[in-house]
Amino acid sequence: MAAKIPVTVITGFLGSGKTTLIRNLLQNNQGRRIAVIVNEFGELGIDGELLQSCQVCPEEEGSDNNDNNIYELTNGCLCCTVQEEFLPTMQQLIKRRNSIDCILIETSGLALPKPLVKAFRWQEIRNAATVDSVITVVDSEAVAAGTFASDLEAVESQRQADDSLEHETPLQELFEDQLACADLVVLNKTDLVDEKTLAEVRNLVKGELPRVVKIVESRQSEVDSSILLGLEAAVEDNLDQRPSHHDTEEEHEHDDEITSHHVVLNRTFDPQKLKQQLQTLVQQQEIFRIKGFVAVPDKSMRLVMQGVGNRFEQFYDRAWKPEEARLTRLVFIGKDLKSSDIESQLVSLN
Repeated sequence: MAAKIPVTVITGFLGSGKTTLIRNLLQNNQGRRIAVIVNEFGELGIDGELLQSCQVCPEEEGSDNNDNNIYELTNGCLCCTVQEEFLPTMQQLIKRRNSIDCILIETSGLALPKPLVKAFRWQEIRNAATVDSVITVVDSEAVAAGTFASDLEAVESQRQADDSLEHETPLQELFEDQLACADLVVLNKTDLVDEKTLAEVRNLVKGELPRVVKIVESRQSEVDSSILLGLEAAVEDNLDQRPSHHDTEEEHEHDDEITSHHVVLNRTFDPQKLKQQLQTLVQQQEIFRIKGFVAVPDKSMRLVMQGVGNRFEQFYDRAWKPEEARLTRLVFIGKDLKSSDIESQLVSLN
């Protein structure tokens, strides 16, 4: 029997740097034939497009498997975008197991990693693939700002006093569950905090880990592949050591609490004015994440704009294709989004 394909699950909160980590692995694959599954929250699949725009990915339509959302990369790797079912995509990859050295799965920033790992116990998968490790990417600056780290001792005291009360936000639970399932934690964006703050973030993360887990630091998700791959944890066989807030629930869905809204506009924007308007929207609504592509006046390049909270970054990733409509496409992820307000403010922006 052929060896099982090792699968690395890359999880982490919105904007932590998961896609950049995968892009770095693809560009420095050291001869590995890597398959990538991008499971994006939202309807536009922005992260999948970013991966396809990196230098190792083709600009063409892809391979004969394009109908299955499987694209051949120029280095012999594969890229998959999963928008519906996980199992059919894994079955397609398993058929090609002789030409694949490992699989990377990028979860949505809103995903609980444990249910995904449980899928590797399914009969159709377990004899052909194993979860080599779960890697959790952490935005050091966001954690330092208290986004997911309010006074944990006070929260615990409140919970002990009254077990019927819910004192944690869904975002906090997600953050903690992603850490609890990790075999390796990447403290990313360390260049955005000072040494004292980084030490505090490291200690906070350590406090959330239920067992000894290696923590590595990175800037722009640059971590050597020898650290990320080949951990051989067989995660699906020891899920009991990875506690979750939702272990006693039949199912846990965050869709009622966190939603996405996408905007597609046939117009260009001045990047600075657009960023200011998006920052205003973040102040007005509970928006956790904004990302997408922007058409800029008199620019032949496509602008990528990404925001976490009030912090935004932007860069030009590639030239617009001759046959490509120069649309501005943005995905908003948040709670109780007022879609009409978002669209009206963008449409009226001069």
